[in-house]
Amino acid sequence: MTAPLLIFAYGNPSRGDDALGPLLIERLEALNPPNVELLTDFQLQVEHAADMLGRERVLFVDASVSCAPPYAFTRLTAAKDTSYTSHAMSPAAVLQAYRELYGEPPPSYLLGVRGHAFELGEPLSAAAASNLESAQALLQKLCASPSHQAWDQFIMPPEKTI
Repeated sequence: MTAPLLIFAYGNPSRGDDALGPLLIERLEALNPPNVELLTDFQLQVEHAADMLGRERVLFVDASVSCAPPYAFTRLTAAKDTSYTSHAMSPAAVLQAYRELYGEPPPSYLLGVRGHAFELGEPLSAAAASNLESAQALLQKLCASPSHQAWDQFIMPPEKTI
């Protein structure tokens, strides 16, 4: 049976704060939230549109270089963008691929967690570790909320793109 909620985190664990998404998935795995499937990868690709099939909601989680700390939580819409033709895609482009392949995508959100240091081989920065704690608290609330309408109360005004 397909879990109604997919949480998909992406980022490179070897690049300092870029590990924020995968680290959040590790923490959620330890909590084993019901009716949630957790996936992680280095980057988004068109094949990830198929992972969204049969879901009621999808949450993308990534490190952000531009949002205000500790995080930004926004609703996503499908959009064709310049990342569409490269090997890595934006969440909006994955939603657009889903739309073209399968129809209207499920309600989808982005949790961008503020990172500060992304150099290869760097550890997680102290500021990002603090942001990680705040983002985990939000994720636990989201996992306990039964509907996307309940999720909408957590949406923040858009700032800069991650």
